[in-house]
Amino acid sequence: MNENHGPEEIRARYEAVKAEHRALDEEISGGDLGPIRDQLALSRLKRRKLALKDELERLYDLLHPDIIA
Repeated sequence: MNENHGPEEIRARYEAVKAEHRALDEEISGGDLGPIRDQLALSRLKRRKLALKDELERLYDLLHPDIIA
């Protein structure tokens, strides 16, 4: 997703990524899905969560650009 997409599309993607990030957080912390016993799977989930966080920051910056006057 880049600047060519409208604010509505960016906002929708932001909300979808935010929901996925929240779901991963619950899964990692052992929410409804039970404890994760496999350390490799846990590591992958944490990497995915970090990538989602980076995407959230990028999308936020697209929605709220810094305008230096």
